[in-house]
Amino acid sequence: MDTAKVEELVAEVRLPVGAAEAFERFTDGLQQWWPPEFSWSGADGLERIGIEQRVGGALYEYGPGGLRWDWGRVLAWEPPRRLVFSWQIGPDRVPVPRAENASEVTVTFTPDRDDSTLVRVRHGHWDRHGDAGPPYREAFARAWPLALARLTTTPGE
Repeated sequence: MDTAKVEELVAEVRLPVGAAEAFERFTDGLQQWWPPEFSWSGADGLERIGIEQRVGGALYEYGPGGLRWDWGRVLAWEPPRRLVFSWQIGPDRVPVPRAENASEVTVTFTPDRDDSTLVRVRHGHWDRHGDAGPPYREAFARAWPLALARLTTTPGE
């Protein structure tokens, strides 16, 4: 299979809030909406998950016994419009140490006239995972919509 042609995955949701609040819910509120079953620690082991809010910052989780796992790096931090981060978990759930060898997620927050915001997730560079890239993308074609659905039910703080 030619993994160089694996299409970027796009998932989106509309939030009934302005772009600044939508950005904050996505980033500050990750603990409230990210499905714990999509973490290394699992639904029963995840203690905390978050984003260090700066370019170069880690996307991380704390699991059983307070063990920390960094699973991504912030590549662009542009509140309230855009966030880009590496997804440094391989298809085999093994860490990908270098961001340039990992898939990449771009999240944009586009305000609309009715004071709502379109949150669009674009997850690409599946080719960096070799032959495992296409099935990994298909798994995320189900995972991102589930995660974003939880974002719509997360109340503002």
